[in-house]
Amino acid sequence: MLIWRNADREEGLSFDGPRASMARSCPSGAVLYIKTFRVRNFRRLRKVGIDLDPETTVFVGANNSGKTSAAQVFRLFLGEGKGRFQLYDFTADCWDSFDAFDTASDDPEELPRIELDIWLDLKGDDVNLHRVIDFLPDLSWSSELVGVRLSYRPRSGKQLVENFEECRNKITAASRAEGSSYEPWPRSLTDYLTRELQREYEIAYAVLDASQCDENFDFIDGYSPAWVSGGERKLGGKLDGLIRLDFLNAQRHLVDGESRGRAEDLSRKLSGFYARNLEQREADLAAVAAIADSELRLNQHFAEVFESTLDKLSDLGYPGFQHPRLVVKASFNAQTILTSGARVHYALPAGDGSGGGAERTLPDQYNGLGFKNLIYMVVEVLDFHHRWIDADGDRPPIHLVFIEEPEAHLHAQLQQVFIRKIREILPDADPAFTTQMVVTTHSAHVIYEKSFEPIRYFRRTGLDGNIHHTDVRDLMTFRGAAEEATRHFLRQYLKLTHCDLFFADAAVLVEGNVERLLLPLMIQQSAPELQSCHLTILEVGGAFAHKFRELVEFLGLPTLVITDIDSVHGPKADDAAATLDASGPDDADGQECRASCMTTKDDAVTSNETLATWIPGIRPIADLLDLPDKDKCPPSGRNSGHVRVAYETRQAVEWNGERDDRAGRTFEEAFALENLAWCQDPKQADLGLCVRKAATMSLDQLHEAIHRRVKNLDKTNFALALITANPAEWTGPRYIVEGLEWLRDQLTMETSNTSRLTEIEAEVGG
Repeated sequence: MLIWRNADREEGLSFDGPRASMARSCPSGAVLYIKTFRVRNFRRLRKVGIDLDPETTVFVGANNSGKTSAAQVFRLFLGEGKGRFQLYDFTADCWDSFDAFDTASDDPEELPRIELDIWLDLKGDDVNLHRVIDFLPDLSWSSELVGVRLSYRPRSGKQLVENFEECRNKITAASRAEGSSYEPWPRSLTDYLTRELQREYEIAYAVLDASQCDENFDFIDGYSPAWVSGGERKLGGKLDGLIRLDFLNAQRHLVDGESRGRAEDLSRKLSGFYARNLEQREADLAAVAAIADSELRLNQHFAEVFESTLDKLSDLGYPGFQHPRLVVKASFNAQTILTSGARVHYALPAGDGSGGGAERTLPDQYNGLGFKNLIYMVVEVLDFHHRWIDADGDRPPIHLVFIEEPEAHLHAQLQQVFIRKIREILPDADPAFTTQMVVTTHSAHVIYEKSFEPIRYFRRTGLDGNIHHTDVRDLMTFRGAAEEATRHFLRQYLKLTHCDLFFADAAVLVEGNVERLLLPLMIQQSAPELQSCHLTILEVGGAFAHKFRELVEFLGLPTLVITDIDSVHGPKADDAAATLDASGPDDADGQECRASCMTTKDDAVTSNETLATWIPGIRPIADLLDLPDKDKCPPSGRNSGHVRVAYETRQAVEWNGERDDRAGRTFEEAFALENLAWCQDPKQADLGLCVRKAATMSLDQLHEAIHRRVKNLDKTNFALALITANPAEWTGPRYIVEGLEWLRDQLTMETSNTSRLTEIEAEVGG
């Protein structure tokens, strides 16, 4: 990775003048930074609040969950694209408000507006206090928080309505072709604003008072901020002087060749002329010698300038062929002298490892695109940093850098390296200045290096039952709510498995390896619609699934928990209360362990902690088997029915003319009962479920024999044998099929809401 940094890297950055002394005098730990921001009515972000880590914040979530929108709102309010909003930037329900607006009776001041509240935390930073004077609500201000509201709103609501009515009157008076259904612009207020939004709307500014807001930064009843007249001139420039924005977009076009476009500059014209007359120049030894001498001296110059930069590459630990070293070399020749420049080469060590002899180098196109992407990103971030510190005039104290999807073209190890090393490559910052990074990602490997604290989870939701919006959940809050033991377990599990829980449309928690292997086949059989969804399947076991309770409920992710009913002998009647009060049988805390039994035993209870302590919170097997389906996905906290449990239930079984409803104890037993005749066919002996002399047994005898057989079954061999079998000949257990159908319905409902959003977008674009 190329590393740009100050040449005097050991002493850090240096400045001249008053700004330098001011920075050095700033007390340790005192720094101005963006604590939080609130967005309203912007794309999917109808009303969200997002807290930023003082150093690095990671935005995660499924596709189209609003992560990029949270970055783009800064670009449109503060960046180079300031004020370039389009009607499509309003949330979809705002479009309905525009269309429903009655120009004759409704208040123009109630027209929708996009708002961004930014709260800065001084954190005892007296050095930068003079920079925020204009943002203080009054002279009695004593908070560490400084807030400003940026609102994209009508310049004059009254004038907007008048302009719209004027356009409408013109088309009403105009004659139309007879029989034509065409209706000229503007058909509605929405249609009018698709063209005239930037003329009718502007960015307005208001200073916010933290003492008039609650803990969520919502206004206390009766409080209304004072809007600043001429806000762009008075506060807009001041805010630009506080925050510098830079964006490293996901679309990084890395190519090896030159553009083949038609545009040609003077250098290319002259280079073409030189190429056409090359024969006349090759004999000019003086010119060739001059070029060679220039190349040699320039290479020596590059070696000195880039030495400290290129040495940093080794810190990244990039795995390659004997760790190639980067060298920047001039590439001069008579043909391309007017267009060639410095190019990156890869220096290879000597074959004998001695390091002696001539150094061999390869051009940059001979290394992988992932490595070039890594170099590109680092150089870009360092370029952002140096342009920030070299800014003319007063340097903004906050440098906010958005990095979108750094995982593009990077393999897993490099993804982990990037998020860990990205801050280390920057020169040491002055105490009065801070760089805050926001990384949006779809990679579980990127968040591998992070704990829960800096993660902000963007969840698609449809609180109004129709249009999708986004709910942002701060895992710092989860960290404070969950017990330390649970947090430690989840953190270790997520790291070891690299699970993509934060990027999935839904999650399926399964009992063991057999269910995990066979679940894709059962989805293909019973709920093929789920194949087009992003499901994350976590193998957690019955004893640990309940540890995911806090996380899946916090995320609000549709989750199906597939587990075993795990029936065991219950306590005797005279000591039932005492034993069950001790947390129940066969639990993880080492309580009394009881022998497993069939689900038909009258006193049977479950040893599964997920069923006993989470959903549905019941131990007796008879009660679990009689439980209505609606009670398998109860509302919990702020989520309504987003988690459903699936365990073995009674199913109709027929054998030798006998019919009865039976429930298996485990997946394998339930599968054997669901496919009883097929499993007892000698052709399926490799499954391990075929019972000798089954044809002579009663249903009770066969069920008991299967129960005993499953105890000693090689479950992995069973799963692999079933995978090789014809899936059209068997069906998944009914309880899993019902669970998958529930999950399909949950995601189908979300898909229909998304389709509705697409229809509205098409109408607006009409």
